[in-house]
Amino acid sequence: MKRIKKNDQVIVIAGRDKGRKGTVTRVDGERVWVENVNVVKRHQKPNPAKGLQGGIIEKEMSLHISNVALLNAATDKADRVGFRTLEDGRKVRYFKSNNEVVDA
Repeated sequence: MKRIKKNDQVIVIAGRDKGRKGTVTRVDGERVWVENVNVVKRHQKPNPAKGLQGGIIEKEMSLHISNVALLNAATDKADRVGFRTLEDGRKVRYFKSNNEVVDA
């Protein structure tokens, strides 16, 4: 089980976009893509076969998973995440600061 999953609310804790909040759109190994965070400009060649127009485009790039932390809605701050097993046998994530379960 991963500490950060798709559709989680996260906050960037290091790097150029430190302090920005967003929703995780994709997780791939140790890289995460956060909505409207780490947006860069790239020069793109036109490709008529694929219908791509050339020019300077803006796109979201990935962040290392260590540079984001799960956002605790109760405190509106970054929080560490732990794992525990419930009585019914489910393994869930919980916030270490207030022991609130993330996966309800």
